[in-house]
Amino acid sequence: MKNIWLVLFLAFLFWPLSALQAQNKMPAVPPIAVTSDDIPPPVTYEKPERVVVGAHINDILEVDMRSHSYRLDMYVWFRWKDPALKPWETAEFMNAFDPADHVRTPVYDEPQKMPDGTLHMVIRQQGKFSSKFPLQDYPFDRQFLVAAMEDSVDDTRGVVYVAERSAKGGAISINPEISLPGFMLEPPRLEIRAFPYPTAFGDLTQNDLYPYDRVSFVVPVVRPASTTAVKIFMPLGLVIFCAALVFFVHPQYVEGRLGVAITALLTLVALQLTTASGLPDVDYLLLTDKVYVLAYVFIIGALMQIARTSSLVKSEKYAAAIRSDRIALAVLLVLFALSCAAIILPDSSH
Repeated sequence: MKNIWLVLFLAFLFWPLSALQAQNKMPAVPPIAVTSDDIPPPVTYEKPERVVVGAHINDILEVDMRSHSYRLDMYVWFRWKDPALKPWETAEFMNAFDPADHVRTPVYDEPQKMPDGTLHMVIRQQGKFSSKFPLQDYPFDRQFLVAAMEDSVDDTRGVVYVAERSAKGGAISINPEISLPGFMLEPPRLEIRAFPYPTAFGDLTQNDLYPYDRVSFVVPVVRPASTTAVKIFMPLGLVIFCAALVFFVHPQYVEGRLGVAITALLTLVALQLTTASGLPDVDYLLLTDKVYVLAYVFIIGALMQIARTSSLVKSEKYAAAIRSDRIALAVLLVLFALSCAAIILPDSSH
């Protein structure tokens, strides 16, 4: 019985060693050869990269006509394919009034993957922008609040902008609750054009000059014509009315007539200075300046008529002086009204 247990013990002891030796005697598997045909090629993206852009104007905080500036709060989004690009970081606003004052906040920590395979990122841009306001037609002028954006790294060989057409809301939208005192908002628009630079910015490797794609987010604004006309031209009309009253004062009161006309002239000068106080200095005449020039001509004409009738008064020809005043008043009023209509009506109808 003891021999049986001894045999079982030895068999249990040597059986794993024999199995291990048998395993070591198995033929080795030859390595599999890997060729370059078995490695997938790297993903390549077409150049230039088409970056889809769009914007939503969240708020217009102020418009400063004197400094040609305005403050915008807007969202801008980008969609593209090449993961190596970061268009939301390389985007540069070219008409920033004070770049240090601008705040750019990415909405996502990382670009979001879209169902069509593109990448998507949204930024919130807040800051002051500048665009020279044309004021020839003031106060019936139409201004354009523009935020112009370019890629700061790639020219049109690397990046081109494409207006949003797929997402709901279109390429650009505006908050319907925006209220801008003194202006009425018109529908915004998005414009894209190639902007050329006459310089290579010191790059010696660049033999040719290439433009950069520039996208402009534009918000047109206009002033309410009726209320603006009342605020600006009613005081001027009252001055003209008072100046016209000198023709109804008897010609013998020369000093009194002169006093009324001169007071009207000084009041007109003060009104013009007040009207222009909130506007920048420009080297051309505004529409209001042209109307004020006509008002000056009317008052100067009244003064000349007073001086002319003074000789008739000295000769005691009162009837002739009164008749001359009536004719002069009619001529001055007709010329003033027609000239104002010729200046104001074409501009206010634009």
